[in-house]
Amino acid sequence: MPGPVTTSASTSGGASPMTATYRPALTLLASLFFMWGFITVINGTLLPHLRSVFELSYFQAALIESVWFIAYFFASIPSAKLIERIGYQKSMVTGLLIMAAGALGMTLAASLPSYGVTLFMLFVIASGITLLQVAANPYVAVIGPAETASSRLNLVQAMNSAGTMLAPLFGAYLILGRSKGGTAAAGTVLTKAERLADAQSVVLPYALVAVVLCVLAVIIARFPLPAMGNATARVAKSERRNHSLWQHRNLIFGVGAIFIYLIAEIGVGNLFVSFVSRPEIGNMTTEQAGRYLTLLWGGMMVGRFAGSAIMQRFEAGHVLAVFSLGALAVMLVTVFSSGPIAMWALILVGLFHSIMFPTIFTLGIRGLGPLTEEGSGLLIMAIAGGALVAVQGWLADRFGLQWSFLLTAACEVYVLFYALWGSRPTQAEPAPAPVAD
Repeated sequence: MPGPVTTSASTSGGASPMTATYRPALTLLASLFFMWGFITVINGTLLPHLRSVFELSYFQAALIESVWFIAYFFASIPSAKLIERIGYQKSMVTGLLIMAAGALGMTLAASLPSYGVTLFMLFVIASGITLLQVAANPYVAVIGPAETASSRLNLVQAMNSAGTMLAPLFGAYLILGRSKGGTAAAGTVLTKAERLADAQSVVLPYALVAVVLCVLAVIIARFPLPAMGNATARVAKSERRNHSLWQHRNLIFGVGAIFIYLIAEIGVGNLFVSFVSRPEIGNMTTEQAGRYLTLLWGGMMVGRFAGSAIMQRFEAGHVLAVFSLGALAVMLVTVFSSGPIAMWALILVGLFHSIMFPTIFTLGIRGLGPLTEEGSGLLIMAIAGGALVAVQGWLADRFGLQWSFLLTAACEVYVLFYALWGSRPTQAEPAPAPVAD
């Protein structure tokens, strides 16, 4: 899934005042990145479960993830305005409480059970995560020395990946493993009573998540977080005059690259369990398939560490091109093979997807100068591309689940185009100067 991003001000301007709580504060904030990565990926095991409970088509199941990213799109601007009114620390607490309310709402949706209430509560949880994203990213960048900002962000991204890796095990055990649909052989038709009983398996895991989120909210509310000073001040308006975002090819094509890449990443994550459990692929229960999903997200974590080291010696665009070619190759193997070969090819795409979001983002803001902040906002909004995962669900219903991964392959082609040509900066601007207090 996409990791945290920063604005142009994160590494420019005066450093925030250092206090003795710097390292404990970073550790505490890293837990936020872990939690939103964890909760986001629970959807990967939740979707096949809901598909069984509500007898959903692939399109209806994919619509659940679309609602998640629609929330991300609509909540981002209100989140920024809320932070401006109440500050970063209170906004983090508010985001956690919104997520906790949505998690408790999921227990209500399971008790009814209701597909509509489920969609709404997932929208609430995603809105809380959006507020956390907007508040925590710049904070992590400025609570320590500017020269180590990148190191701190890599650390919390690793925690985000750890959350995405562990979530499938949690979901497979407490959701799929405790339901009839999750432990039955593929193709088993459940009775109405069995489907109603399966709906209740969502109650315990989301109740536990709500408790953890509330505890985190209390801790952060009472924790003496270091002051940010003027490190996040916006650059002067005069610096933005006579400049246009539309003159920067790397940004414009970068917005498209993030938008399209999210379709690929989320589509693979959502349909992984349904694909791997099929008789002609993995021939296993959805509970067992959910455990293999951990390998997909684990590959993304390994790839991020490896990609970071590789980019110390090679240009980022070239590395992105190699990874996109690898992703294209394994997706074609997934579509045109069967059995364990197709399954492991789909698992490997996580390794190749790992560096795509942060690398595209970095290439997209390169050379923007005083326009960096606005360009960053556009790239963040492009995450809403994950909402179009419903298109792959429609393709799966119409042409078959395996053939629908040709859409993923097409997304990799665009990322390759961006790496080789679209990411080249045009009319690069000097770095922005911070505004004084």
